[in-house]
Amino acid sequence: MHIAILMANTDESCFAQRHPKDGEKWPALLAPFCPECRFSVYAVKDGEFPDQPLENYDGFIVTGSPASVLEGAEWQKQLAATLRSVAEAKIPLFGACFGHQAIAQALGGKVEKNTDGWVFGVVETRSRNPAPWMESGAIRQNAAHEEQVVCLPDGAETVLSNDTCKYGGFRVGNHVFTSQYHPEITPAFMAALIDELADAKPPEVIRAARDSLDQEPENAQFAKWIVAFFRQGQLQKNIASGGDI
Repeated sequence: MHIAILMANTDESCFAQRHPKDGEKWPALLAPFCPECRFSVYAVKDGEFPDQPLENYDGFIVTGSPASVLEGAEWQKQLAATLRSVAEAKIPLFGACFGHQAIAQALGGKVEKNTDGWVFGVVETRSRNPAPWMESGAIRQNAAHEEQVVCLPDGAETVLSNDTCKYGGFRVGNHVFTSQYHPEITPAFMAALIDELADAKPPEVIRAARDSLDQEPENAQFAKWIVAFFRQGQLQKNIASGGDI
């Protein structure tokens, strides 16, 4: 499977240079569960987009970013147009955090600042009406966001939710899947990020984030869901083309 990673992370700080970029984090997360996957990375935040037909890819991932989807930057407008084209073609499309919000907004949903402020650290969310590639029950994930989806696109169904994030993940049919959370963030990176932002965020936010680190995020479980999502899309593609099942 050929997966395009649309890298939206705008952080080019010294901190970012000391750690793997999102174009490395996502293959590191998924490759152990998808040996047949190959990945192409496009820095959409720099205006770099796939230069071949979208149908040549078996799936798309939209990464997280410290940028706000409410900014309306030119690259974000181009990204939104690309996301609409991917969704219209029913090519499997996954988004995390910023990606989750960008997909929601591009397809007609709404994003706003969280009235409760920053959500930071390990949190528990619950799969509700889980998609066929998911399992029911609670799952722990890393969070780092100040904005949230407050209205879903038409035809979308909530698949992840908790008391502070009603729309923590959604699906549209079997071709769109999102999460407000960060399965690509390792515990070590989260600890480093908390330290990096300690002077920039409210003390109570930092304190709660540090306290959450004794909980292990279930990144491997979520990675399996993402891979299963892409595989069911490839299966449908093969059936439609009359190829091998």
